[in-house]
Amino acid sequence: MKISVIGTGYLGATHAACMAELGFDVLGIDVDQAKVDSLSSGRLPFFEPGLEEVLARNLAAGRLRFTTDYAEVAEFADVHFICVGTPQRADSNAADLSYLDAAVDALAPLLSRPTVVIGKSTVPVGTAARLAARLAGTAPAGADVELAWSPEFLREGYGVEDTLRPNRIVIGTAPGSRRAEAVMREVCAEQIAAGIPFLTTDLETAELVKVSANAFLATKISFINAMAEVCEVAGADVIKLAEALSHDDRIGGKFLGPGLGFGGGCLPKDIRAFMARADELGVEPALSFLREVDAINQRRRARTIDIARGLIGGSFSGRTVGVLGAAFKPNSDDIRDSPALDVAATISSLGARVTVYDPEALENARRAHPGLGYATSMLEAVRDAEVVLLLTEWAEFRDADPDELAKVVAQPRIVDGRNALDPEQWRERGWTYRALGRP
Repeated sequence: MKISVIGTGYLGATHAACMAELGFDVLGIDVDQAKVDSLSSGRLPFFEPGLEEVLARNLAAGRLRFTTDYAEVAEFADVHFICVGTPQRADSNAADLSYLDAAVDALAPLLSRPTVVIGKSTVPVGTAARLAARLAGTAPAGADVELAWSPEFLREGYGVEDTLRPNRIVIGTAPGSRRAEAVMREVCAEQIAAGIPFLTTDLETAELVKVSANAFLATKISFINAMAEVCEVAGADVIKLAEALSHDDRIGGKFLGPGLGFGGGCLPKDIRAFMARADELGVEPALSFLREVDAINQRRRARTIDIARGLIGGSFSGRTVGVLGAAFKPNSDDIRDSPALDVAATISSLGARVTVYDPEALENARRAHPGLGYATSMLEAVRDAEVVLLLTEWAEFRDADPDELAKVVAQPRIVDGRNALDPEQWRERGWTYRALGRP
């Protein structure tokens, strides 16, 4: 089977390389020539562990190519995966579907034979039905072009594993669809044979799966962070609280880690777009709780800043601050809605000299916030710092030697924004240690 992947950002590049890894002939397409050139030469325009090796292996094997030509894509494949971005709109919380609409409009007029188009992008419910009608009305093959929706469930840092061995596969099809499910079963035959659940739904349910999952995860994160707010004023320890809760198998410990909160290109924009779509559908009260989920998440950033400010006497003006972390999570160079960079930039705006270090996200951070200082090592970032903030829990930071850092800082004070360190170890080495939700 020959497959095309439309859009070669994080989702598209990962999906294209992994489909080739499964043995399919794959052609990826993007309107960005520089991105196509980079991928064609085996270079990823972002950091994702293990993916560059998969990309290089399948380019060399001849199973994977990239282009900017939609006519070539339409001629090459009879199965097209749409993997374009759906960011938050600049003027509202709603999803920006312009890239998705542009991709469909470019492909549809070229589809002159029976074809299956499978959307993977995260979209507001109702989008797939609208696009199915557009395809049927625009494509020369008409009703022989079927649209299905199969949401992605990738975790940045684990994209290869989550594509090759997902925890479930969901496909939504339109009433009367004849080929889409069969095609998807053929594409996913190896995973299905390995026992991975394969769920079939209507289009609307498939669209809701991803946003519902993200809303639930965001709620769980904000719940434990709300408990951290209570713990701080009550003198309790949110880490011990979370541990006790995790032993209840109805709750579990995943996504129950208190700290600076969530960011990135999915959770924040997806819950906001979900709320916006609910408002459009007239069921805004059903998702009103997500407004508080979002608000709790934002308050964690402000609280981290307050803790750091308190440690240095109440003002950042003229003070030196070292920040460890710029990416929104470890094992990624993604800085979209990064809590770490938001905190660093805010502290800088309050008059501090801020130096940031991150193992992978420095270039992205420098482009987004050129006014911050940047270091090429952890020790350089904290040199002469009057307070250190750990804001992304990279292993390098979790394993840091407090004695080594104490040799270069001006004052041994640290705010652990991710509850990633052992408080007793750092306090025994002479550090003033503070963390969110802990006494």
